[in-house]
Amino acid sequence: MTLHRRALLGAAAATSAFAGFALRAQAQTGNPETYLNEVHGYGPLVPDPYKILDLPEGFSYRVVSHAGQTMDDGYFVPYKADGMAAIPLGGSRVALLRNHELKPTDFNYGPLGPGRKLADRFDRKDAYDLDADGYPLPGGVTTLIYDTKAQRLERQHLSLTGTAVNCAGGGTPWGSWLSCEETTLSQSAGLGKAHGYVFEVPASARGLVEPRPLTAMGRFQHEAAAVDPQTGVVYLTEDSFDSKGLFYRYLPNDRRDLSKGGRLQALGLKAAPEGGDVRNMKGSAPYWRVGETKEVVWIDLEGIDNPDEDLRFRGQSAGAAFVGRGEGIFWSPEGVYFTCTSSGPAGHGQVLRYRPSAHEGQPGEADAPGVLELFVEPTESRVMDFADNLAISPWGHIFACEDRYSETLRNHLKGITPDGRVYTIARNVFEGNAELAGACFSPDGSTCFVNVYWPGLTLAITGPWGSFRV
Repeated sequence: MTLHRRALLGAAAATSAFAGFALRAQAQTGNPETYLNEVHGYGPLVPDPYKILDLPEGFSYRVVSHAGQTMDDGYFVPYKADGMAAIPLGGSRVALLRNHELKPTDFNYGPLGPGRKLADRFDRKDAYDLDADGYPLPGGVTTLIYDTKAQRLERQHLSLTGTAVNCAGGGTPWGSWLSCEETTLSQSAGLGKAHGYVFEVPASARGLVEPRPLTAMGRFQHEAAAVDPQTGVVYLTEDSFDSKGLFYRYLPNDRRDLSKGGRLQALGLKAAPEGGDVRNMKGSAPYWRVGETKEVVWIDLEGIDNPDEDLRFRGQSAGAAFVGRGEGIFWSPEGVYFTCTSSGPAGHGQVLRYRPSAHEGQPGEADAPGVLELFVEPTESRVMDFADNLAISPWGHIFACEDRYSETLRNHLKGITPDGRVYTIARNVFEGNAELAGACFSPDGSTCFVNVYWPGLTLAITGPWGSFRV
């Protein structure tokens, strides 16, 4: 999709006019044609007079940050706001760690601004990588400090830069954000270093962190990550655009210091040692149905620096199972949920749940393996379509961001009940119909944060979350 400069300036002006103001949905006739609820949820969506986000009656949002805004460190808020986590700082304050999925060619939309006009004030040693002209790559992470009691942004700053295509990631139990590069660009593309890594950003950092790739977690098109706080195992998704990716786990040598190395493995199916396929793609006989489970095995991977970009194919040949565009992932006591955006016979995607073994990554796992479950597989686009980033609310419901670019369909924020029924929470009606991304909750459950990917808006949604109805 191409947007002209005038459209970008108009978008920035519009969002700046709304920044800091609560916009409350008023009761009026909804427009349900774009969605179909399997349970009532919070009721019909109410059209937003400001044409950013339709919400149910009684809910409201604030635009707390937008692309092009000047941050407290003097840099610009980058565009393409993607994955995000809300990490508690104590009291009512949270740190929002927010990715920006910028390619090397997106330099006009990065923290240095149009024409990279702030380049002279930037110390290049703070960037992971530079382009062929010696400028830092524009991808990275920004940190927002937000007070949920006051519903106020306290400050925002750049915390990681010089990376590329930072798509999603995941929060850690020790208070940091794992930012994932969804690319395998390298020196052959005119860059100084190889990309396709995970970077860790502490929520407590007050400025740019040292950009250290966690190379033992593999080099591939990383999408997102989730950490089991009991075992320290990190689960990783891969968004390969041919829908032939793997689902990974990282067994760290030190569960509190991921940089100390570990083992990277890929999920396989016990019943398909030759390499399985859980995608249920159109035109093939369904491998399984919603509610079914499969016992798994974990395949050790070699050559994880992946110089030939064939890690997933080598993994599948060794017995790993293909998944279709693994994207959002989130840990919960009920299992590790993750989305497969392009899977399913109707092509509307899947949500899978992995239930770890009681001996996950330890001796005895083979006798009591973990199981993979097909949790949701919509057959109707209005129920859910191309679920991408996801999070689990404090009351146990999944919140999933849709990522379907279409002239006829809108992108929504969907909810999924613990028994797998889908309902609609919000609808993106902002110009361009970009994906929603980065949904996450404050620890007290009062505020849901979400991004409008393009040009890049971060919203804080409050309302009667306890009013959900079946």
